[in-house]
Amino acid sequence: MSQTLSASTLLAVPLAPLAGALLAGVFGTTFGGNWIGRRLSHTLTILGVLVAFILSAMTLKSVALDGARFNETLYTWMVVGGLKMEVGFLIDSLTAMMMVVVTFVSLMVHIYTIGYMEEDEGYNRFFAYISLFTFSMLMLVMSNNLLQLFFGWEAVGLVSYLLIGFWFNKPSAIFANMKAFLINRVGDFGFILGIGLIAAYTGTLNYGEIFAKAGELGSLSFPGTSWMLVTVICICLFIGAMGKSAQFPLHVWLPDSMEGPTPISALIHAATMVTAGIFMVSRMSPLFELSDTALNFILVIGAITALFMGFLGIIQNDIKRVVAYSTLSQLGYMTVALGASAYSVAVFHLMTHAFFKALLFLGAGSVIMGMHHNQDIRWMGGVRKHMPITWITSLLGSMALIGTPLFSGFYSKDSIIEAVHFSHLPAAGFAHFAVLAGVFITAFYSFRMYFLVFHGKERYDQNPDAHHDDHHGHGHDDHHEPHESPWVVTVPLVLLAIPSVVVGFLFIQPMLFGDFFKDVIFVDAAKHPSMAHMAEHFHSAWAMALHGLQTAPFWLALAGVALSYYMYMVNPALPTAIKARVQPIYTLLENKYYLDWINENILARGARALGVGLWKGGDQAVIDGALVNGSWKLVRWVAGVVRWVQSGFIYHYALVMILGVFVLMTYFVWLNK
Repeated sequence: MSQTLSASTLLAVPLAPLAGALLAGVFGTTFGGNWIGRRLSHTLTILGVLVAFILSAMTLKSVALDGARFNETLYTWMVVGGLKMEVGFLIDSLTAMMMVVVTFVSLMVHIYTIGYMEEDEGYNRFFAYISLFTFSMLMLVMSNNLLQLFFGWEAVGLVSYLLIGFWFNKPSAIFANMKAFLINRVGDFGFILGIGLIAAYTGTLNYGEIFAKAGELGSLSFPGTSWMLVTVICICLFIGAMGKSAQFPLHVWLPDSMEGPTPISALIHAATMVTAGIFMVSRMSPLFELSDTALNFILVIGAITALFMGFLGIIQNDIKRVVAYSTLSQLGYMTVALGASAYSVAVFHLMTHAFFKALLFLGAGSVIMGMHHNQDIRWMGGVRKHMPITWITSLLGSMALIGTPLFSGFYSKDSIIEAVHFSHLPAAGFAHFAVLAGVFITAFYSFRMYFLVFHGKERYDQNPDAHHDDHHGHGHDDHHEPHESPWVVTVPLVLLAIPSVVVGFLFIQPMLFGDFFKDVIFVDAAKHPSMAHMAEHFHSAWAMALHGLQTAPFWLALAGVALSYYMYMVNPALPTAIKARVQPIYTLLENKYYLDWINENILARGARALGVGLWKGGDQAVIDGALVNGSWKLVRWVAGVVRWVQSGFIYHYALVMILGVFVLMTYFVWLNK
C-alpha cells in the first residue's frame, strides 16, 4: 500500500455522494417529512459530489505522478467454504481516471439540474437519485473483487430504473424503465454465469488472485466440450457488458430511456452506466487476451453496433434521440477497440466521449428549455442568435464527436480505426469497414441536427404540436422566441466544452503510448500487435493532427458535414425526395430493424407461451395433478383397500390368507422353472 493513499480518504469518495443522497432522499421528501427545502437539498448533494471530485482528482495526481497504488480489503462480509466475500478498493491508473470522469460529469449534471428541474415537483427526489447513482458507479469502478463489482453493476441498474421512470405518471416512462430493467437482466444473467465460473475454477473473487490463475484457466476445457473454459467465461462476461453498454441486440433499451429527464441522459448514457461494460472488459484484459474467439465475437458485435445504430441516427427528429443513437454508435467504437486488444484506446475514447457526449446531451437539454420544451428538430432553426453559449458549446461538442483534428474525439476515434487496421483477427476486416463508414454517418447525422437546430429559417412558430413536452407537468407556449438558459445550465456547458477540446491532445501520449496503464491493462503483443504497431507510427499529438488532415476519416467526416449542409440548408427538398425513393429502407430504419417487434411479438410471446405451458403442463398437470393430488388419491385408494381387508369378518381374513398362499406358491413354482 502506498503511503500517499489512505483507506479513509478513499472511503470518503463514494460515501460523500451517498450521504448527500440519503439526506436529500429522506429529509427532503415526504418520506422524511420534508424537513429540508430545495436549496438545502441541492446544496448537500452538490457538496457531496464536489468532495468526491476533489478527492478523486487528488488520487489521480498521486497515482499518475507519484506512482501510488492501493489494493486492500476494507471489510469481509462472509467466508463460504474458503470463498471470501469482501468489500475492498483497487486504486490504479484505470480506476483513478474513471473516478475523476464519473465525479466531474456528475458534478456538472448536479449543477445543471438546478436550472433544468427548477419547476419539477420531484426536485429533491431527483437530486437524491443522481447522487445515489454516483455512489453506485464509484463503488463499481473502485472495487477490487467481482462481488463488489456486481453490487455496483446492479446498483447502477436499479437507480437507472428509478431515473428513467422518474415521471412515474407518464406511461411511456414506465414502459421505458421496465424495458431497460428487463433487458439488462438478460445481460446480467450472462455476467453472473461468468462470475460463477471464475469462482468455481479459481476459488476466489479477488482480481489479483484471479489474474494470477489466468494461465491455469487458459489450459482448461469447458466440461463435456472441446471449448476453452476461458472463452466461455469471457463471452459470458461480455454478454453482461452487452446489456449494460447497450450493444446489439441488447441495445434497444437505451433510446427509449430518453423518456427520463435530460440530465440523466448525460449522467447515465454518456459517462457512467453505459461505459461500465467497457471498463469491466478492460479490467479483465488478462482473461480476454487468452481467447481470440471471444475477441472476434466482441469485434463483430461492436462493429454491428457502431455502423447500424449510426444509420438509425440519420432519421431521428427528437433531439435527444439523435444524441442517444450517437451514444450507441460510439459505444460500438469502444467495443471494437476492446476486440482489437486496444483496451487503452477503448478507455481513452471512453474518457473523451464522456466529456463531449455529456456536453451534447446537456446542450440538447438547454435547447429544449430555450425552445419551451419542444424536442422536434424540424420545428427549430435559427436558434444560434438566441442562444449563443448553447450554440458555441454544442458546435464544439459536435466537432469533437465527428473527430475534427485537434479535438479530443479525433485522437480517440482515429486511434480506434488505426488499431483495428493493424489487428490480425479474422473479424478485423469487417470491423475496419464499419468504423470507417461510421465516420461519415456520424458526421452526417450530427451536423444534420446542428444545422436544423442552430441555422436556417426559424420554424418554431410552425410547430403543429404546440405542447410537445419533455418537462413533465409543464405546458409551454412554443410560439415564444427561444431564450438562453440560466447560468446554472450554461456554466456546466462551458466547463464540459474545455476538456471536449483539449483532453485528447494532452493525454494521448501518456495514456496510449506511455506508462499510464502499465501493469494495469495487459496485452499479448505477440498475438495482438495493434498497439505495438501504433506506437511505431506515433510521434506527437500535433504530428498526428497534421497527418489526420490527409487520412480517409477526415475526408469522410468532411463529406458527411458537406452533404448534411447541402441537404438541409441549400436544398431542403432533397431529403423528402430521397425518402420517397427509398421508402422501404426508411420504413426499416423507422421501425429500428423491427427488433422491438421481434422482442415483443416473438421472444416475449414465446416466453409467455413457454411459461403458460410450464404452468399448465408442469405445475398444474404434473406437480398439482400427478404428484400432489395423485399422491393423496393413491393413498386414499390404498387406505380403502386396507380398510376393507381389516373389516373384522373371518371370511375376509381367510380370503386374504388363501390369496397370499396362492401368490407365494405361484412365485416359488416360477423360480423353480
